[in-house]
Amino acid sequence: MHKLRVMTVFGTRPEAIKMAPILQRLEMDDHYESIVVITAQHREMLDQVLDLFTISPDIDLNLMKTDQSLASLTASIFTHLDPVLQDKKPDWLLVQGDTTTVMAASLNAFYHQIKVGHVEAGLRTDSKWEPFPEEINRRIAGTIADLHFAPTTWAKSNLLREGIPSSRVHVTGNTIIDVLNQIKIKPMPVKIDQFLAQKGIKNDQKKLIVVTAHRRENFGTPLENICAALRALADQFKDQIEIVYPVHMNPNVQNPVHHMLDGINNITLLPPLDYLSLIHLLMHAYLILTDSGGIQEEATGLKTPCLVLRDVTERPEGIQAGILKLIGTNRGTIIKEAARVITDHAIHQAIADIANPYGDGNAAEEIVSLLI
Repeated sequence: MHKLRVMTVFGTRPEAIKMAPILQRLEMDDHYESIVVITAQHREMLDQVLDLFTISPDIDLNLMKTDQSLASLTASIFTHLDPVLQDKKPDWLLVQGDTTTVMAASLNAFYHQIKVGHVEAGLRTDSKWEPFPEEINRRIAGTIADLHFAPTTWAKSNLLREGIPSSRVHVTGNTIIDVLNQIKIKPMPVKIDQFLAQKGIKNDQKKLIVVTAHRRENFGTPLENICAALRALADQFKDQIEIVYPVHMNPNVQNPVHHMLDGINNITLLPPLDYLSLIHLLMHAYLILTDSGGIQEEATGLKTPCLVLRDVTERPEGIQAGILKLIGTNRGTIIKEAARVITDHAIHQAIADIANPYGDGNAAEEIVSLLI
């Protein structure tokens, strides 16, 4: 029996997380020969996910370099992936999301006349610079893709509006729900269990507020506004909340965050967490504040109130469901909106009955079946 040769290419932690259930399905199905290629656009954080899901890459391009520019990274992906595609000649190349790896791999596959499947297709803000460079990356991938695996009907509508034939667009749900269903039943890491107990969160003495903020658009004044709001909230709800902020390693994040938030009793600054630890932390959160795209989805999947520290989002489904709220980076707005969630328990009760807009956790199975 001829097996369909499917190459998956990814380079960052979020891509690996959302590709993991697809790789699991490909390995289970005798119709496919699976080839896993990683660019290692983000090395250390990617390796954590490979270990968690026991993914063994067939080819590791290992392209991460300190402080490399987007242009340099793009050129490296083209140069190193080109001979791989020439040698392996896959029937399909699968990419996920909107990273530089996605954009460059898709275009490279086009040059070799290899069919491209785009996982999590159709996300749009219609703002060229927000998020940067992701909005353009996913538009380029969308122009090239032969099959578009849209997570929601809203994402599909974006693609149809851009002239993509409906026969090439399939609403599959989001593979992040497949992942969450796996992660939630794994034992909580000991360090997280101990932390939650130490801070009085497990016995409900304090409410846990989890913060992530690291996007390029928020470097400088916006991030300083976020930190100033966190200081004010920590003081206002001194005995009621514990703010936990895993801080991205980029100096543009590390420097202002530690300068403004070090030494505050009910704010804990952590190094970046492995994915298993992060999800178990989010599972105990009373409120999430983030500028991350992925965490918007995870908050929605976990049904945890989430304030989005951006002016636009490509993930409006959680907003429409009432789980997310777009609030920007104004200090006063952050304080007001966070205080509202902290003091109004009815918000959590209302969210509990909301249907998950990202599907039932069978996205990977649907995507793999569509390749045939």
